Amino acid sequence: MNGAVPMLAIDGPSGAGKGTVAGLLARRLGWNPLDSGALYRLLAFAAVNHGVDLTNEE
Repeated sequence: MNGAVPMLAIDGPSGAGKGTVAGLLARRLGWNPLDSGALYRLLAFAAVNHGVDLTNEE
């Protein structure tokens, strides 16, 4: 590879099996799975804990 990291996005409703499919597919392809939803939840958690005004769009 040229330094690029392959990426695949799987969208769908909660509980549809996206994480299961992503994990199986990543293992099969030898890729590392990334749970982007967990990143968003962690960012929101950190923002709340650091007093960020969640109504301020800036």
